[in-house]
Amino acid sequence: MLRHSRNPVLASSQVPFPSTLTFNAGVVRFEGRYVMVFRNDYGREGDPKFDGTNIGLAISNDGLAWEVAPQPLFTQAGIQAVFQQLLGHRYTPNFVRRIYDPRLTIIEGRAYMCFAIDTAHGVCGGVATTEDFKSFEWLSVSAPDNRNMVLFPRRIRGNYCRLERPFPVYMRDNPESFPIWSAESPDLLFWGRHRPVLGADEVPYANSKIGPAAPPIETSRGWLVSIHAVHKNPAKRLLGWEPQGWFKTYYAGLMLLDLEDPAKVIGLMREPLLIPEATYETIGFRGSVVFPCGMILEDSGEVKLYYGAADTVVALATAHVDDLVTLCVPLH
Repeated sequence: MLRHSRNPVLASSQVPFPSTLTFNAGVVRFEGRYVMVFRNDYGREGDPKFDGTNIGLAISNDGLAWEVAPQPLFTQAGIQAVFQQLLGHRYTPNFVRRIYDPRLTIIEGRAYMCFAIDTAHGVCGGVATTEDFKSFEWLSVSAPDNRNMVLFPRRIRGNYCRLERPFPVYMRDNPESFPIWSAESPDLLFWGRHRPVLGADEVPYANSKIGPAAPPIETSRGWLVSIHAVHKNPAKRLLGWEPQGWFKTYYAGLMLLDLEDPAKVIGLMREPLLIPEATYETIGFRGSVVFPCGMILEDSGEVKLYYGAADTVVALATAHVDDLVTLCVPLH
């Protein structure tokens, strides 16, 4: 992929409200414009405990120059009433601590957002929908621990489908070797038919966890899906805020899934699609991190891949869809 010369395309300096880190953004084309929802951490730079996290909204005519809305789309205070309704009588004011890492998908002309939720009992995944990016209908919350959820842009065999990354630690030889699973739903509320899709041990450049990255795009040969893959090297300390050291490199990868069976891997890129190399990828809150969250297929065949870089900014890389599909070879 070719990194864009204007990278990063969004940074905290462009945000008109308190912002320290602006990254992990979902991006779609919607009603003739590009729409981005991004994670915004604010507080003292370098402090692992920020003052808070909210979700920002940005609009662009070309996918490069972004205008950020003057106020966050969601604030920590604003989501409390929503989750009190979703979670019922067990909800307490400190139950939901933040939502973050949004992903966007357009299905049948409507926008859907998946996101992670930090709760008092673990990390959950949520799904919400909107027609105008002003008001949202909040649909479902998963059981912990689960995150990195992405929706497919159309129903498959009549059901909505998503990829997700559950991360229990019991029964694992490697506690962090988390895999990718699929799930289906008739209505985006009730999810079932969970099936394993890809294990970390099947990705040659990962020795730790993997997970879904940007929502899939449809090609004639299959669903093209970006993944993130982590390689941990305790002997190589990287740039990052962690007092005990940061030793994880996050790569971007690709897989190809069967069009009518989203749990079936029919191709995998054997090498990373993107390796952290640029300064804005290697130096930041967590250095050596590329984390795709938005992938758009243009009419020309160009693929725009938006990714979080060093957990600090949003960057963009491009390639032709045919080249990306060709890189995915049979898994076995």
